[in-house]
Amino acid sequence: MVAENENNDDLINEEMEVEDPFCLESCPLKLTFEDITSAAYKIKDGVIKTACTKSHLSNLVNMELYLKKDFVQYTGSFKERGACYALMMLSDEHKRNGVISASLGNHAQALCYHGKRLGVPVTVVMPTVAPIIKIEACRNFGATVIIQGINMKESKHIALKLSKEKGIIYINGYDHPHIMAGQGTVGLEILEAVPDADAIVVPVGGGGLLAGVSLAVKTLRKDCKIIGVESDRVPSFTRAMEHGSPITVDGKSTLADGLAVPRVGCNAFATAAGLVDKMIVVTEEWISMAILRLVESEKCVVEGAGAIGLAAVLSGTLDEFVGKKVVLLLCGGNIDTSILGRCLDRGLAIDGRLVKFHATLSDRPGGIAELCRILATSGVCVKDIIHERAWLSDDVFSVRVKVVCETRDLRHARLLQEVITKNYSSSVFGEIPLPKIL
Repeated sequence: MVAENENNDDLINEEMEVEDPFCLESCPLKLTFEDITSAAYKIKDGVIKTACTKSHLSNLVNMELYLKKDFVQYTGSFKERGACYALMMLSDEHKRNGVISASLGNHAQALCYHGKRLGVPVTVVMPTVAPIIKIEACRNFGATVIIQGINMKESKHIALKLSKEKGIIYINGYDHPHIMAGQGTVGLEILEAVPDADAIVVPVGGGGLLAGVSLAVKTLRKDCKIIGVESDRVPSFTRAMEHGSPITVDGKSTLADGLAVPRVGCNAFATAAGLVDKMIVVTEEWISMAILRLVESEKCVVEGAGAIGLAAVLSGTLDEFVGKKVVLLLCGGNIDTSILGRCLDRGLAIDGRLVKFHATLSDRPGGIAELCRILATSGVCVKDIIHERAWLSDDVFSVRVKVVCETRDLRHARLLQEVITKNYSSSVFGEIPLPKIL
């Protein structure tokens, strides 16, 4: 067993020594505006020029909000821009040999899709935690899919090692220069649609999108503010800005899994650090709320990374732009159905529209009926009700019920709490949020 562990450690150390020649921290490559305009010309027939329209949420937040809907790309995210350009810029020899990358999902799908479209063989290494639906999507595009590594760090090491062994190009999903240039084209499209935008809010993971957009926008409109947004669970770019260079952070699981990059790209940081006006971190609660708001008001189903810009607005961290034009980049829509359901329920709970409480009432016939009458009179819709008898040790003639119900809004939820508390002395409510919820 000891020998086996030593062999595994040697293998990991060997993989960690493999460097990506396009992403060297000792010699970072800064993007140029010409790179972005070149990408815009080359990919114009390969990716969708997405809409950037005024949001119904504008009145709610007292801003003129515009939504850049890049989640409608064929594979569901902005990643197609960089993937398409990176593949088109390969030499004929490298196109024949193919490319390799490591990804949890969006970059892998974009690379596989455009690889099939352009006739370039693609290999993707995906960690064992990658969603099955994304793994199958890559296989359906005809790519070679390798499921190895318990996380992205291990998968990346494996992909880099294979790249070196087979002599094929490794394409980093956020820090390769051509990837960043492709992502920057979304900035050009935003300014074309909203030329007088006061601010553009950009989701930040590895930093490639931020680098491309900030360079494109600041070159054409120096007075337009660039705001980067991260989850507080993986604030890698914020920490890099504080540190003055990329630094590895201890990340936690987040709804914005597409942004969960523990160390930002060296090229992305070198390009974007001097162009970003403000970095913001938001909590999971606001991301849930943003997903809910987009579904209800915009009929847009987006992933956590795509909703994080709106989360920043809802949280009040962008109040300096009240009355101004702000563009939010909805960068991806690849959210699992089960996760979407949880996000909507969590958003409703935070919004005070999904309420849980316990109450102890008489176990006589009609006791439950009386509770239901009170709920009906209050205009509440019962979603779930559970009886608990065995765990009430003090009174065998009583029953405790747990009720989950839907209310109209926060005011209605508080009214319900008052009614239940008045009628049942032994009642406990789940946390009802404070009134400052948009």
